[in-house]
Amino acid sequence: MPKSATEVMQEVLLAAVTDAIVALKDASKGVPNILLRDLGAIHANTTFADLPPALQAAITASVRSGFNRLLKEGYSVSIGSGPGAAPTRPQTGGREDGRRPRPNGPRKPGGHRNTPRGSRPGGGKPPRKPQ
Repeated sequence: MPKSATEVMQEVLLAAVTDAIVALKDASKGVPNILLRDLGAIHANTTFADLPPALQAAITASVRSGFNRLLKEGYSVSIGSGPGAAPTRPQTGGREDGRRPRPNGPRKPGGHRNTPRGSRPGGGKPPRKPQ
């Protein structure tokens, strides 16, 4: 029975995390303080270049094996437009100028947002009280 993409990705990610932990343990050479220092240095803003070399190698191998696993399972993996490029979306409707239609339909007449406050019916500042 073929596996769903979710199941394949969960297995790939579990293998990647396990490989990364083993790489960190191997890099510390059994010294707990080094392992804790390396773990403490990893945070949300850590880049790939900031990681220890053993961990970089483990991540590179995991990514390569993950792509191979997806291909072996029959999923399509294609080259995108390049790093940082905007993802392409299928065109579903829209206007001739390429903009999307408004989600709530067209604007109501008289409801333009750039209209000054006092010129809208019922809008503007309340009248001042005489002193």
